[in-house]
Amino acid sequence: MDIQTKLSILADAAKYDASCASSGSRGRRAAKGGIGSTDGMGICHSYTPDGRCVSLLKVLLTNYCIYDCSYCINRRSSGVRRARFGPEEVVRITLEFYRRNYIEGLFLSSGIIRGPDYTMEQLVGVARTLRREHGFGGYIHLKTIPNAAPELIREAGRWADRLSINVELPRQQDLDALAPDKELVQITGAMGRIRDGIEEASEAGGPRGLVRSSARAFAPAGQATQMIVGATDASDHDVLTAADSLYRRQRLRRVYYSAYSPIPDASAALPAIEPPLLREHRLYQADWLMRFYGFEASELTARAGGNLDLTMDPKLAWALANRNDFPCDLQRADKATLLRVPGIGVRNVKRILSMRRWHRVRVADLKRLGIPLRRALPFVVTADHTPGRLGDAVDLRQRIESRDQLDLFAIAVSARTGEL
Repeated sequence: MDIQTKLSILADAAKYDASCASSGSRGRRAAKGGIGSTDGMGICHSYTPDGRCVSLLKVLLTNYCIYDCSYCINRRSSGVRRARFGPEEVVRITLEFYRRNYIEGLFLSSGIIRGPDYTMEQLVGVARTLRREHGFGGYIHLKTIPNAAPELIREAGRWADRLSINVELPRQQDLDALAPDKELVQITGAMGRIRDGIEEASEAGGPRGLVRSSARAFAPAGQATQMIVGATDASDHDVLTAADSLYRRQRLRRVYYSAYSPIPDASAALPAIEPPLLREHRLYQADWLMRFYGFEASELTARAGGNLDLTMDPKLAWALANRNDFPCDLQRADKATLLRVPGIGVRNVKRILSMRRWHRVRVADLKRLGIPLRRALPFVVTADHTPGRLGDAVDLRQRIESRDQLDLFAIAVSARTGEL
């Protein structure tokens, strides 16, 4: 099979992995005589810490797999066309694509062949060859095999900017039903080893975590994971509780959510109907609220059934369900309270806290900050505004929604900027 055909098959097989991002990478430049950098401009697919778009070659080493995960198109029992790259072929393609300015880095995953250790050795071999033999300074993201030997995981972190292990499903009972070869305890154990390696490298780098020449960086862009949503009856509460645990215990940089969609040659164990794509979006919004706004998963999923409200963003849904906590006096409320006001994001909370030291906050100030008044005003008190009674939730919701019909683009922008 020629390289072009292999690339077509294995790049397409990699598209189902959502945890492909380059955010958080430490600036890395190639050594003298090498090539590549995480600082350069490129064709966009992922984002660097300062917001620039870069492109990554996203590909599998092989789509052969000894596991039979029902949700995976590359599972053992699937009838898909198979292909396999040798490590040297991936190295050559990466370098050639970089020289042509097609990419800025590599995202490499793989089906499990022979065994976890053998597969992990192949993945590590690609990264090591790029770094050591070719002086490649671009971004590298390696998918890690959960039950691979600890020394292989440690070496992977030595050469890669980011490591990720996909937990895929939030509960062990879900894995038992759809991925009997996987165990959460193995996955979280491998995550813990990555976490320890990152923390050790950070401590070796001094108080600011800057890596000294005598210390090697270990996965400086951290680790990530992915969860599939809608392949089982797991609720949004189950998903967000699992994500919160991973953030706190494993220090994950990101949890990515992927709405289940029927795949070719699908297993009979999977649902025939895919969940609404909006559910995935609401989970990302709730995830943002947990990480940056101080919300708990149980607060956001208190509705019957434990699922988020698809008709409105989770912050507004929480505010409507907790009307007794409002209105909030912007002149006196603390930071934690201000962060829970619909329409006011992290940056504007900081601005309000600074502003009110010099004068009383007024509606005109909120407008000048770009805060959407129709969302915020029903929940706040200012020097020149006191809202009406926040009694009936349905009536209040209708008043807000009738004046605040955001299209999907506006919703996406608000979630991305954090102004929820």
